[in-house]
Amino acid sequence: MNTKKLKELEDNFFEYYPKGFEDDKLLAIIKRFNSTKFHQETKELFKKENFSQPELICDNFAKIISKSPLISLFEKPKVRDMIKSMNIYEKDMFCIALDELLYGNFKDGFDDMIEILTQKNLAKWSIITLIPYYFTINKEFFIKPTTTKNVIKYFEIENLVYKPKPAFEFYSSYKKVLNEMKKQVSKKLTSDNAGFTGFLRMGMEEG
Repeated sequence: MNTKKLKELEDNFFEYYPKGFEDDKLLAIIKRFNSTKFHQETKELFKKENFSQPELICDNFAKIISKSPLISLFEKPKVRDMIKSMNIYEKDMFCIALDELLYGNFKDGFDDMIEILTQKNLAKWSIITLIPYYFTINKEFFIKPTTTKNVIKYFEIENLVYKPKPAFEFYSSYKKVLNEMKKQVSKKLTSDNAGFTGFLRMGMEEG
């Protein structure tokens, strides 16, 4: 990883935004994405006791996907249609996979979500990683394909190859890289993982 480029991005960012994410020039963007609000809502919608109601969990999944500014307008109706088309058994399986992802074995839940969404032609990074990110905004990462590919190339990250189809092995390796990058910069940039990758994206675009 090219840490020199990372420090240059950080210096340039704070030169233009002295207060970091609290800078007045960024307030409109922060308000639009409002990760804190989505975090609170997601924690409420996916409380552990709600997982005894698979239909509620599936509806809540579609609700967050539909409202999130991180999901493209093309994907939102596809997710809504997928949930509507599921039978009782499919909703049970989906609920179990999401429960595992948020409260159990993350890898097993991740793999199960991939399997379920693959059958619906919706196994996409954004759809699989959104809820885990909102659930723990400073632990899990929202994976945006274009940003991810650019991060790997720009920072010269070796032995990491992005592929369109989600895979836990890639997510785990990429997460380690991002967490290592977070250690190299100011804590003002690391409280929200989507904010951190947003900082990277903005910096690379400026560069």
